[in-house]
Amino acid sequence: MKQFFLASLIAGALAAPVAAADYTIMAPAAPGGGWDQTARSLQTALQQEKISDKVQVVNVPGAGGTIGLAQFASQQKGNPNALLVGGYVMVGAILTNKSPVTLKDVTPIARLTGEYEAIVVPASSDIKTIADLIAKLKADPGSVSWGGGSAGGTDHITVGLLAKAAGVDPTKINYIAFSGGGEALAAILGSQVTAGISSYGEFDAQVKAGTLRLLAISSEAKIDGIDAPTLKESGFDVVVQNWRMVAAAPGLSAEQKAGILADIEKLNTSATWTETLKTKGWANTYLAGPAFEEQLAKDIAATEAVLKDIGLVK
Repeated sequence: MKQFFLASLIAGALAAPVAAADYTIMAPAAPGGGWDQTARSLQTALQQEKISDKVQVVNVPGAGGTIGLAQFASQQKGNPNALLVGGYVMVGAILTNKSPVTLKDVTPIARLTGEYEAIVVPASSDIKTIADLIAKLKADPGSVSWGGGSAGGTDHITVGLLAKAAGVDPTKINYIAFSGGGEALAAILGSQVTAGISSYGEFDAQVKAGTLRLLAISSEAKIDGIDAPTLKESGFDVVVQNWRMVAAAPGLSAEQKAGILADIEKLNTSATWTETLKTKGWANTYLAGPAFEEQLAKDIAATEAVLKDIGLVK
């Protein structure tokens, strides 16, 4: 009888589901921007799909995500319940800010999404087309102020590449960096800057509402549902995609890393996440594990070359 009871107990234990992780996701930026939106979308999907019972989001803004990155790397070592949202912007910010903490100090898990850059002006602006904006830029580069994300990030890189493609010295651009998408949007809507630049999703609602005018998008070809020319078809050979990723804490065991990767892979194929991508207009650029780590190394090298070319890094 005892043997039967022991066998039943073991079988029951093996059949019991493993407890879901309670994650805390750091968005290393102010509320309202792309990283914050990504973190909160992850929170919703992880909980709705019952991948995690409890998910919290914390915001640590500043310096293109490098302040949050440094805090995450130092405070979360060995913690399998801590996640960090980041992306292409952070790659540039690490270089331009000469950050002592880099993405080598965390555990990259997966690239999640990709989104193209959009250039907008307030609806009240006398600038009607991308050609109008570039004409002003050529006449007096300093008179055109650009509002976007952190210095050295995707927005800044795109403006520099556009200036170069237009025959303007990229070191002369008047770029105003904001720590969060909400702050940048308020400045653009308030006509505190000539033009705004960010991932398209951050402007979508205002473009549809008619408060912002979309001048161009940085995709290779026109995108269905987005009524704007590409920079390329407007005569400027610039294609930029802003990708976002999720990373885990440093110092994890192989088993802990595998557990997090399994959760993110479940999330990536879930109905909730698929619907989120559709609603937000985010492309699924999922790449995980060693393949992502290899691509990340290539992206870091390419970004350093671009930043040197446009004078942001020496």
